[in-house]
Amino acid sequence: MTDAKTPAPVFFLVAGEQSGDALGAGLIEALRVYYPQARFQGVTGPLMRAADCESLADVDELSLFGVSEVIGEIPRVLRLRKRLYRHLVSAPPAVFIGIDAPAFNTGLERRLKAAGIATVHYVCPTVWAWRQGRLRSIRKAVDRLLAIFPFEAAFFSEHGVPTTFVGHRLADETPLHPEPSSARRALGLPGDGLLVGLLPGSRKSEVSRLGPQFIGTALWLAERLPGVRFVAPMATPGVRECFEAELAARGGGLDVQLVDGRSREVMRAADVLLLASGTATLEALLAKTPMVVSYMLSQSNYWLARSLNLIKVEHVSMPNLLAGRPLVPEFLQQDAQPEIMGAWLYRLLTSPAARAVQVDAFDTIHRQLARDADRSAAAAVVELLDRTP
Repeated sequence: MTDAKTPAPVFFLVAGEQSGDALGAGLIEALRVYYPQARFQGVTGPLMRAADCESLADVDELSLFGVSEVIGEIPRVLRLRKRLYRHLVSAPPAVFIGIDAPAFNTGLERRLKAAGIATVHYVCPTVWAWRQGRLRSIRKAVDRLLAIFPFEAAFFSEHGVPTTFVGHRLADETPLHPEPSSARRALGLPGDGLLVGLLPGSRKSEVSRLGPQFIGTALWLAERLPGVRFVAPMATPGVRECFEAELAARGGGLDVQLVDGRSREVMRAADVLLLASGTATLEALLAKTPMVVSYMLSQSNYWLARSLNLIKVEHVSMPNLLAGRPLVPEFLQQDAQPEIMGAWLYRLLTSPAARAVQVDAFDTIHRQLARDADRSAAAAVVELLDRTP
């Protein structure tokens, strides 16, 4: 907090992608409640700039960092990191806040902390899942880690990293009791009848591996539940083209309504979901829609992960990680068989008790995650500053 004799603090935030831009904008507005005269600078997207954050670079300059297809861009990004470091040590902010993008932010945070600048990292790196050797680097880099999931806070605290669980913004924004009927109307779907959502991934590589299994599962289900309908949101034109090709080759006349984007509406509209493991499983949980989860790595990546023992978690989908138990069925690699996944979907469509097991747990998890994340994150930053000499 500031008074007339205390200069207004400067907060420096670096968002690595568009999701980080939203987190940064919410955090800026919440910090202004504590520091009305504060100034904000950083690497920004449109939402942070709308929140009156001075931009030293655009979020798009970091969104490609670490992607093998654009390895030629890495020298430019490293130059940006060096430029930011020089700016920050010449005009130290009250605190540096790196938002996700650990490949970029952790190295910068480590140097800034060594220079005596308070550092916060918002959204935990996934070292709890793989490459736990990065913990040592994180301990050297951050004064406070802001976790969006409770199990992350427990993990990092146990490993000596000061961590605060602040909740998830998506849980704050999503109604506790979504309305499937309104989502069906918005998508132009009939209000009655069984509806299965198929979400085979947001990248063409995922769809090329999972698409055949999802289509086979839909065919298995259609044979046993006459009248069941299918809807599949397509993340990009390339994904749609890939899935359409799989449907033409393997669908045998299967009727699947394809939707461009609008995956969250599809999740609310459907009675059950068959989806690729990833962020979509959290969105499905918040939509309170029962699900079956699948994933297939390329054979080379799967072999590498197994041979090097890189994966350190028992479950891969977010509902199971949050529940700490096998709440939703997961079918990975060779286990992703149409008759197995279809049998589970059939059960979820026809058994109210089986549906209730998932939906009741989803409701409990939603309430745990909805903690007013913007306010909670701001309070954690304020608490750190109040302790900083």
